[in-house]
Amino acid sequence: MKFEQYRFAEEVKRSLAELGFKRPTDIQYKAIPSILKGDDVLAIAQTGTGKTAAFAIPVLQLLHQQSRSRTKGEVKCLVMEPTRELAIQVADVFKQIGKYTRVDIMALTGGVEQESQIRKLDKGVDVLIATPGRMFDLISQGHLDLRHVRTLILDEADLMLDLGFIRDIRDVIRHLPRQHQTLFFSATINAEIKDLAYDIVRNPIRIQISPDDPVSKNVQHSVAFVEMDDKRFFLERLVREFPENKILVFVRTKVRAERVAAAMDRVGIKSLTMHGGKEQDDRLSVMQEFKKGSIKVLITTDVNARGIDIPNVDYVVNYDLPDEPENYVHRVGRTGRGVQKGQAVSFCSKEEKPILEQIQTFLGKEIQVMQIDKSDYRATIAFSEEVPNENWQLLIEQHEKALKENKRKKKKK
Repeated sequence: MKFEQYRFAEEVKRSLAELGFKRPTDIQYKAIPSILKGDDVLAIAQTGTGKTAAFAIPVLQLLHQQSRSRTKGEVKCLVMEPTRELAIQVADVFKQIGKYTRVDIMALTGGVEQESQIRKLDKGVDVLIATPGRMFDLISQGHLDLRHVRTLILDEADLMLDLGFIRDIRDVIRHLPRQHQTLFFSATINAEIKDLAYDIVRNPIRIQISPDDPVSKNVQHSVAFVEMDDKRFFLERLVREFPENKILVFVRTKVRAERVAAAMDRVGIKSLTMHGGKEQDDRLSVMQEFKKGSIKVLITTDVNARGIDIPNVDYVVNYDLPDEPENYVHRVGRTGRGVQKGQAVSFCSKEEKPILEQIQTFLGKEIQVMQIDKSDYRATIAFSEEVPNENWQLLIEQHEKALKENKRKKKKK
């Protein structure tokens, strides 16, 4: 079934057509009818399958048909997001799909002055996409009224719980009217999410799109065994071999991100860094620059592992393996989104092999190993412009030639 066949307002259909949305993804196909009916929904689907549009499309359709009258500070739909980046991104999706509708949309996050936010809230908004901190600040100041919320959406619900927002979620629910719709959306499900869902709503419709492999079939992923101190050489070679590809590199800490960026800079490779140590304006600027593709390498911590939609990422590199096994799925899900294909490679050192085992247990299968023989390994290190001895390559070639000659002589014997 195509989107043009749905009974949507022409304003919604027009924006979907302009965005290239022709047919719903599996999660959209299953979630949209239930949301339009007013059901509570618990939806779980792989990253990159269009979960945001799965709730944005029906919410916009419903709100566009309703009266525009609002009271001071009134909000009709509240979307809770765990991070500022996600809140801004989801607000952009709502604005793109709701471009021709009468729906007012607002992102509410910290890190910016609140005066302009207060002025907009005073007029009332239809859809508020918010992070908990700033939202509760404005509730306590009397600038935000949740008593008229008809739909509550908990996006990236598993991450919300991981970050300790369970108390915030329950506090929000106390501010809402008794009769409201609740939607949970998540890439992974665990006992906490199920307990929360069934605790705060009655009999939610459960929609789960989860094939045997939690990694999208559009992502070809593998692991390469690389020593910790040699990882920079392998990253350099990958970047140089695919100069036109957009490459997202994940590291464990913000200090590590800056060190890897410095290593790339030493060999003449431009890169951007993204982590929790950067100011909000800097993070937004970095993201915009990477999305535009003017600089094709972004080195980041797990602040970008979940939910963030960066168009046309060709390669994901796990420079460091993630501490949390499920973050592997979220990281590699930054590529191969929608109908696009993507590549992901993980560098695993001796110290990280226990983490690799945990990831493979979580996946329920082994990750394909990228075989690197000793000569290729040495050649990769010699390939680096950081190695001052230009005779390395010559020595390796001579060594390889000697090995081949020895093999040839053995065969003759």
